[in-house]
Amino acid sequence: MKLRVSKHTAAKTRNRLKKKIRIRKTVKGTSERPRLCIYRSNTHMYAQVINDDSQQTILTVSSLSLETKATGKELAKEVGKAVAAATMKKGIKSVVFDRNGFIYHGRVQSLADGAREAGLNF
Repeated sequence: MKLRVSKHTAAKTRNRLKKKIRIRKTVKGTSERPRLCIYRSNTHMYAQVINDDSQQTILTVSSLSLETKATGKELAKEVGKAVAAATMKKGIKSVVFDRNGFIYHGRVQSLADGAREAGLNF
């Protein structure tokens, strides 16, 4: 994985992408333990469960698909619970957490806590 950014990319984004590359060197999803990859935008949270062996996305959950009025950490926790419920339906009980270069704090941590509360192991 090579970092390709334009000269106009903000330093904060460039640093996050460098962290993402370092993380992805070690974090790999398998069919028994797929990768839970998250993305945090300014207003929404997205989570994907990915099998890297077959290069397939198993399922996707986002705050856009939820019928909730929560914002911030509460919204992230709801997304975590929703992704955990969806993975349990597919028969997956444990995943590898990929924070995608974001620091494990705030909404990222709330999403992880919500998934753990709903019974997902990582």
